Amino acid sequence: MNKLVRTRELFSSVPQYLKELFDGCEYPWEMLPKIKEYAAKLIGCGLTGYTLISDGVLVGENVKIYPSATIEGPAIIGSDTEIRPGAFIRGSVITGEGCVIGNSSELKNCILLDGVQVPHYNYIGDSILGNKAHTGAGTICSNLKSDGRAVVVHGERDYETGLRKLGGILADGADVGCGSVINPGTVIGKNTSVYPLTSLRGVYPADCIVKATHTVVKRI
Repeated sequence: MNKLVRTRELFSSVPQYLKELFDGCEYPWEMLPKIKEYAAKLIGCGLTGYTLISDGVLVGENVKIYPSATIEGPAIIGSDTEIRPGAFIRGSVITGEGCVIGNSSELKNCILLDGVQVPHYNYIGDSILGNKAHTGAGTICSNLKSDGRAVVVHGERDYETGLRKLGGILADGADVGCGSVINPGTVIGKNTSVYPLTSLRGVYPADCIVKATHTVVKRI
């Protein structure tokens, strides 16, 4: 089971306005230091069909934002996305279309591609979530090691990221069960599902079921 970590191996498609960013990074974590500037550039230039609703916040068509949600810029919210009560978007966030950012969920410095759902009490920091990725209620992307050192992605070899903050990388269709912790630098492959209450670390292959931290079976 191959532990794939390159950008082109994890994400099959991206919105046109993110293509330049994704194409320019061999590994997905390389995008994280660029999100703020990239979002600000897009907001400055504008996107067809998108509206600036406040300073640094650009939203697409048919976006539903509940009154108690808070959005700090720079932020770009894709069309047909729903931002539910109590959600907190702390800036440097870009989403694709049809996403759900749930009640009391907090996002910062992250990218969500089309159809991503983080619907209940989730923390998504310094992370990238692929098309139709899903995190169950209470799932946390832990983005800072206890010793404060730069995060290393442990795959088929060690990848020195040089980043002090790096949460999770979820490929297209990844589905993480309720109450799980995605430890810093974890990569979850395409269409891989994770049992609830799992502590995730390292790189997990595509098309698998993760039953526990080190128990992975190929999906039949």
